[in-house]
Amino acid sequence: MTLHSGETLRARACRLAALLSVHGARHWKWLTFLLWIIVAVTFVATRWPAVHWLVLSDTDDNIRYVQVKDWLAGQGWYDLRQYRLDPPGGADIHWSRIVDIPLAGLILFFRAFVDQGLADRLACAIAPLLPLLLLMLSLGFIGRRLAGPNGWVLAVLAPLAAQMGLGMYAPMRIDHHGWQLALALTMLAGVIDENRLRGGVMAGISSALSIAIGMEMIVYLAAGGGLIALRWVFRPGAERRMLPYALSLAGATSLFYLLFASYANRAMVCDALSPVWVAVFGAAGAGMVILSLAPLRGWPARLAAGAVVGGAVALFFWMNWPQCLRPYQISPELERLWLANIREAKPITAQAQSLVVPLLAIPAAGLVGLLWALWDSRRDAERLWAWATVGLMMLFSTALLFWQLRAGPAAQLLAIPPAAWAAHRLVAAVLTGSRRARIAAGTGVALLGLIAFAYPLYPQAVTLWQEATGSKPRPWRPSAIARNDAIKKANGRCRTLPALEQLDQLPAATIFTMVDLGPRILATTHHSALAGPYHRNGATILDIHHAFDGPASGFRAIAAKHHATYLLVCPNFPEGTIYQARSPRGFYAGLMRGERPDWLVPVALKTGMTMPYQVYRILYSPSGEKEGPQQR
Repeated sequence: MTLHSGETLRARACRLAALLSVHGARHWKWLTFLLWIIVAVTFVATRWPAVHWLVLSDTDDNIRYVQVKDWLAGQGWYDLRQYRLDPPGGADIHWSRIVDIPLAGLILFFRAFVDQGLADRLACAIAPLLPLLLLMLSLGFIGRRLAGPNGWVLAVLAPLAAQMGLGMYAPMRIDHHGWQLALALTMLAGVIDENRLRGGVMAGISSALSIAIGMEMIVYLAAGGGLIALRWVFRPGAERRMLPYALSLAGATSLFYLLFASYANRAMVCDALSPVWVAVFGAAGAGMVILSLAPLRGWPARLAAGAVVGGAVALFFWMNWPQCLRPYQISPELERLWLANIREAKPITAQAQSLVVPLLAIPAAGLVGLLWALWDSRRDAERLWAWATVGLMMLFSTALLFWQLRAGPAAQLLAIPPAAWAAHRLVAAVLTGSRRARIAAGTGVALLGLIAFAYPLYPQAVTLWQEATGSKPRPWRPSAIARNDAIKKANGRCRTLPALEQLDQLPAATIFTMVDLGPRILATTHHSALAGPYHRNGATILDIHHAFDGPASGFRAIAAKHHATYLLVCPNFPEGTIYQARSPRGFYAGLMRGERPDWLVPVALKTGMTMPYQVYRILYSPSGEKEGPQQR
């Protein structure tokens, strides 16, 4: 009787699972939308303190917020100059307005119901979650293509384990990187779509939109286009994907240039969608159209023709804009003093072990899943090609980590399809396999679970090991910030809204401060600053470095050049430690030792809190009657 009841329960469970499977396969898009709502609500609820205090932790998020507010206040659609950076001339921002649109729309929507401050906070909380929906849908599409009708479930949930990638979608992360990452996955979905016409259009438009937002993902998008061309070489009929891809890429790029390119980006610039890239993508698209229509038989002929067309486009690019082959068009001095000290611009081999191990956990799982998937699909040419495409994109993104850490989010997210496929197969084996298969699959699921929680588990495991063995921490290339609690504390406190709002007691003026604090001052006060960490602002960035590195006698001349009225410094701020280490006899290092020139007058702010920073009025005349070169 008991056995019969057990069999009945198991049969009912199997029927229920089958029913859910059928409905899940049929309505996966709506179910993904429902999961996204749950994730979004959870994100906003758990991170409400950051929302309440307007914690825009990245400099780009702060400038994006200021840019949208300026647009809503009347600044022109094509005018993306930030006039509060190095006023009165301002500084060029090389982005476009595409990502401004949803943020501005949310701000206007919420302002109809709540006060302006809360409306802005709610908009900044929700805006980053919009591209998360696109990411989840793209991963779900890829999961269904590679793992079958129910392969979407684990794929859409897997970003929750990719902490570096998921961080681009956290509330208040309002900059454009989340959109670009999601569009890269949409492009990949188009490249492997069985419907070649739809896939070509999807890949072309998503690539063009990502480029119009920013150039950061261009190497990934170019790799996707190269895979489409490679497929055309070796697979008859693949022109039915390449032709719509070429037409949509070239056409959408030209359209987005007309709609979104700023006044500054109408010049021949390399770091944004400009006439340079309209011409390059137009030439590439035209070449792919010609190849798609050419009556070429056999892969050798197609390979030779593709090499000729590709070489012609590359030669056209190199002869006209060879400077665009460099990722940043900056001077060697700026690269040495500034860019070389940016953590995300360094390779993974220069990062702390506590960051490297959790970051590489998902790509490692993806590599194992990829090898398994390639073996599993060895007799299915179409699936094998799809897996090879996904695998090449994953390996390419992981390899870029050895160039710059900024490739980390893409490396994690592009590793999700094979990792999720492996998890899907293991879970299926646990539910339906033999006893031995269930044990083996359960072990695999447990390992994937450890990988999914690598970020919170790894530091705890290291700590427990050290306590158990009595060994001392031996970090592999640890960053200075990770070692120094005082630096971590200053990095947080000097950016806080309650502290910076106190500066509004002073009349609006230009504040001379560190490069990484400039955008935050713009976002939280009515003051202006000299610079932010943007390469088009390179001359001013160099002036700041020269002023802090050089002698005290040289600082005042540079401050006067930029019409600065106040100096703000934050002891132990990460950027400041660079000046101290590099120039121990310089102005900034001396100021940290208490060597204050007479022409710097401390400013006392009326507040009940202890200020994490120091503010000085800069005197430019011997008598001190003039507070600065410019009164505002």
